[in-house]
Amino acid sequence: MSDNKNSTDAPDTGHVWDDNLRELTNQPPRWWIITFYLGAVFIIGYLVLYPSIPLVNGSTKGVLGWTQMKRLQASVEELDAIRKPFEDKLKGMSAQAVLDDRELSNYVVRSAKVLFGDRCAACHGTGGAGNPGYPILADDDWLYGGNIDTIQQTITNGRTGLMPAFKDNVSEQELDDLAKHILALSQGSEHAAGKELYNSKGCFGCHGMEAKGVEMMGGANFTDTIWRFAPGTEESIKYTITNGVNAPGNDATRIAIMPVFKEQLTETEIKKLAVYVHKLGGGQ
Repeated sequence: MSDNKNSTDAPDTGHVWDDNLRELTNQPPRWWIITFYLGAVFIIGYLVLYPSIPLVNGSTKGVLGWTQMKRLQASVEELDAIRKPFEDKLKGMSAQAVLDDRELSNYVVRSAKVLFGDRCAACHGTGGAGNPGYPILADDDWLYGGNIDTIQQTITNGRTGLMPAFKDNVSEQELDDLAKHILALSQGSEHAAGKELYNSKGCFGCHGMEAKGVEMMGGANFTDTIWRFAPGTEESIKYTITNGVNAPGNDATRIAIMPVFKEQLTETEIKKLAVYVHKLGGGQ
């Protein structure tokens, strides 16, 4: 209230508390009244234009006929129109050709990110960082090879690792020596007794004479510090040697199975994933 107005001149209801506290009947400010009526007009207009009032079997439709589903469909159609030139081009190209086309491969990486999240991240982690017991795809270590065609084949047909269980074929001392040798290899050295066993037990058949892995067999490279089954300790290595990988009749065996995706994904989706994974790990 401005200074030149006397508060005792304002009309009141006649109720007085604490001698001088009165209940006034002043009108609200004009701007507040205008805003109130404009709000009422807006509500009426909204009720007329948009679906608003619930009914027994639905709601009022509104004169505009707007729905969230129509809005979603319009957004999808707009997105599809943007993607269509790229998607049409993809159908007639090999994964290698897509990889060689910079603009197209950039599109594939963006569009395959969601596909990877839906289909692959549960095992291989967000961005291919890996989850416990599953390979990391964001490094340059490949069990079966990292060229684009091999990656596409892996996604299409899946992979099933295989290593026999040696629990009945090695003594405790031999197991200890083998584990020490494999661990030493990752550190750039060797264990003499274990090296002899590595050759005599036929480990080189899958892991190579230099222990760098045989891609055709899916054999792990022992000379790096990347472990298929973390944490790569001596005890973990012993467990793998003892129980094998997907060894028949052994409930304690390591499990290493990638599902077949050729019946779950389209050829284009598999191609996209192959390019995406190849770029994640700096494929060969």
